[in-house]
Amino acid sequence: MEYVYAALMLHKLKKEITEENVTSIVKASGAEVNEAKVKSLVASLADVNIEDAIKAAPVAVAAAPAAAAPAEGGEGKKAEKKDEAADGKKEEAAMEGLSSLFG
Repeated sequence: MEYVYAALMLHKLKKEITEENVTSIVKASGAEVNEAKVKSLVASLADVNIEDAIKAAPVAVAAAPAAAAPAEGGEGKKAEKKDEAADGKKEEAAMEGLSSLFG
C-alpha cells in the first residue's frame, strides 16, 4: 500500500513516477523497500492516466445512521436486504476502479 501512496504523492506533486522516486518516498516513510514491488508498480502505472483513474474511483461516503427502527419487523428486513445488495455493488465498482490503476 505504501508504494501506491508514494505514486499518488508523486502524481500530486507533478513529479515523474520512477523507481528512484518511489523508493525515496518509501524509505523516507521508514518502511522497508521491496525493489520488486517498486518495479512492478512503476511498470503497471506506465500506461495509466492516474488523473482519469482518480476521477473514476468511487468516493467513500459515510452512511447516515438509521433515524429510528422500523415499526414492523418485515419492512426492516426488506430494507436490510436492499442495503446489502447496494453495498455489494458499490464494493465491486470500487474494486474495478482500483484494478484500473494496475492495468
